[in-house]
Order: sequence, then C-alpha cells, then structure tokens
Amino acid sequence: MKENEPILIKAEFNPIVKTYIMLYVFGILLVTVVGIPFAIVWICGLGQWYSRHYYEKLYCVLTEKHLRFRMGILFTIDKTIPLENIQDLTFYEGPVLRHFNLAMLKVETAGQGDHSSNQMKLVGVVDAHVFRSRVLEQREAVKMRLTAANQNDPQIILLEKIAATLERIESGFIK
Repeated sequence: MKENEPILIKAEFNPIVKTYIMLYVFGILLVTVVGIPFAIVWICGLGQWYSRHYYEKLYCVLTEKHLRFRMGILFTIDKTIPLENIQDLTFYEGPVLRHFNLAMLKVETAGQGDHSSNQMKLVGVVDAHVFRSRVLEQREAVKMRLTAANQNDPQIILLEKIAATLERIESGFIK
C-alpha cells in the first residue's frame, strides 16, 4: 500500500468503546481464578488508563484499494487488507454490544478458512452500517476495474486462444 494513497473514508470510533474494553477485560479476569487479583488492579485504575490509550490509538481508513486498521498499545497491530481479498463484512451486534450502543464489524478475507486469527474485528465504529456499505461498494469497484484490466491483458488473451485450440483438438479426437 502506498502511504500517500488518498483516503476515501476514515472510521470514527464511539468513545463508549473505552468502557466496553475496560469491562470486557474485567469480566475475563473475573472468570479465571488467577485473574481475580489482577481484576482488582484493573478496575482500580489500570483498566481506565489502558482503555483510554487503546481508544486513542484506534485507526481505520478506507482507501481506493485497501482497508487499513491499526490498534494496540504494547503490541501494535497494523493490518492492510487489499479490497479484492475481502469476502464479506459481517455486522455483529450482541446483547452486551447493544447495551453499549456498539456494533462489531468482522472482515472476512479470502483464503482464511476457519482460522479466525486472520479476521479483522472493528468494535465501536460510528455508523457501522454506512461504513460497511462504503467498503463493500469500493470493493466492487476495485473488482470491476480488475476484471476490465484482465480482459485487455495479452496473457489472458493468449490463454483464451490456447484453451480454444485445446477444445478444438479434443473435439476432433472425440468424433
């Protein structure tokens, strides 16, 4: 991805994501017996600090050819997904997310199979339906350009001629 590629839309994140992250991690810590002492430290201040900085680092943009997402404090994740590799954007809104007026967008890419580790999850995007629609529209535009470009590609034309010749040869042997 070119760094100077024009940005079509920048996702904005709902500030309530900070509270959601703090309570989500707190819940995970409470479930584990070992995590209970850490849960106390988390709720007394570390969680507020972490969730605030996590929120400030959230970044997601749609460019002409890519979807780019960055997050993290200690460990930063920066994913750039070519739009032609996006299979679907799943809109998810469970009871907890709905309680916080949030939604999650899961980006499913080509070739990931059942491995959810390759998915990109965007929690708390403002107007998630609009952002999802815009990404899918841009993905279709990219696919249309690629299809048009492939029709004029000399290698594709040569392969089509070879395929037609092979079909003629095969039909000659069958008769």
